[in-house]
Amino acid sequence: WLSTTIDASAVQDIPTGNAATSAGRKGCKTVTDPTRTVVTCRGELLEDQADGRLSKISATANGVSTSSVKNPSRFSPPWTYLTETNNPRVAWQSLIRAVSTIPGTEIVKLTDTYLHAITPTQYPPGLSGESGLDDIEFVLRADDNIVLFRSASRTSVFIYPLTQPISDQNTNLKRLQKIRSILGWIELGDAQQGSQRL
Repeated sequence: WLSTTIDASAVQDIPTGNAATSAGRKGCKTVTDPTRTVVTCRGELLEDQADGRLSKISATANGVSTSSVKNPSRFSPPWTYLTETNNPRVAWQSLIRAVSTIPGTEIVKLTDTYLHAITPTQYPPGLSGESGLDDIEFVLRADDNIVLFRSASRTSVFIYPLTQPISDQNTNLKRLQKIRSILGWIELGDAQQGSQRL
């Protein structure tokens, strides 16, 4: 009979780089207890990308991006503003106004071609502070008459033994659809149907 004592703090301190729940994500902090793992990532914004492109959404995150071409459940096609105008500056101002109408949303960075906004995470409930935010990014590509986007939850919650995060109930996708509906713009491809996870 062999008795072993395990230091609980050592078990809970899992290096994020080695945690399967943060695979494909950048700038993450992982907190684990016996029943769940919470992964919060802050290194996925456009300014953190060496290639200057919006980040894709990994399988271990909740969200939608025009850059997630290899992950159909996280991909949504770009929008064109030609249904409203052929002037990119007019379209950009319309987008800024539409984003500003979403309750709780705050634009934190704005240029002539980039918008970054934050909004409280709705699902899963119970997240607060920096962990309880979703990031919304838009990039204007005036030469192509399109807008690229990414909306993602900073935090993913995993309940043991699941390897997929608890669903955001498609709130990131629905938020983008609402903005596009306000604008009257169209998608350049098949509409994203959203995750069917619980």
